[in-house]
Amino acid sequence: MATLRRLREVPRHLLVCEKSNFGHDKSRHRHLVETHYHNYRVSFLIPECGILSKELEKLVMETGPYYFVKNLPLYELITQEFINTFVKKGSCCALTYNTNIDEDNTVALLPNGKLILSLDKDTYEETGLQGRPSQYSGRKIMKFIVSIDLMDLSFNPDSKKYERISWSFKEKKPLKFDFLLAWHHTAVEESTMMSYFSSYQVQEHQPKIAVSTMSDLQCPVLQSYELRGKPEVACSAGELLDWLGAVFCHAELHYFDEPKLAPWVTLSVQGFADSPVSWRENEHGFRKGGEHLYNFVIFNNQDYWLQMAVGANDDCPP
Repeated sequence: MATLRRLREVPRHLLVCEKSNFGHDKSRHRHLVETHYHNYRVSFLIPECGILSKELEKLVMETGPYYFVKNLPLYELITQEFINTFVKKGSCCALTYNTNIDEDNTVALLPNGKLILSLDKDTYEETGLQGRPSQYSGRKIMKFIVSIDLMDLSFNPDSKKYERISWSFKEKKPLKFDFLLAWHHTAVEESTMMSYFSSYQVQEHQPKIAVSTMSDLQCPVLQSYELRGKPEVACSAGELLDWLGAVFCHAELHYFDEPKLAPWVTLSVQGFADSPVSWRENEHGFRKGGEHLYNFVIFNNQDYWLQMAVGANDDCPP
């Protein structure tokens, strides 16, 4: 009965909303964007706009490629050559593909050089590495988290720590995964990653870009200084997020009696459901949804609302 009761419980969701201005010295927008690492979708909603501006179109079209490498040994990500070529030069991200965070071994490389491993109990014990139990394991610990600082390893290539990790990945418990990788950099040819992994099955992909026009979309009234909204006057941040969800799901909307001019735009970013982290190095789990996302509402006076949402197996957004 206790198990059945737990299954019926509605999973916890967290929504954090804040407002600021891009011109403020203490605005957190840059930090929060740069530390939400593994994202699969970016969506703009621009009311009363039938044609994209040239600036925005150029920005979207210049989004760099990403790469898919099949059956890549985990050891390849800790070699001195990989660290010096990609981790130290620009921003390099990697994430295991088609793995379920609650059930499978998963790996993520963060732009700060941290390699995060989420391992099942047997694999963790076989690697011989030091880590900690997953905070979402429950009473019976079945998952462990291992964090490896590649920048630290690169400065101490002859250390016993590096030798132990190399031995673990190459000999004691060799692990292979399908990986998605992205590398943002300057002054280096794009083909470097393709050539670097040429001995494996590697593919280069471009992000899929779709533009749709909703001619009869009626937009809510928002007031930048009223995050909580005003009854019968303006929508709150939470109500807007619900409305955006319906818009992006192409649901029928009957929120408003007449069209409203909207002096705002939105930028929504959704993270991979099976990433081992959400923001920074905060552990992320799936449970019943795996969502972790953020949304900016940007007003014409440079005020903005920032909404950050996570599911049941996540810490509170930063």
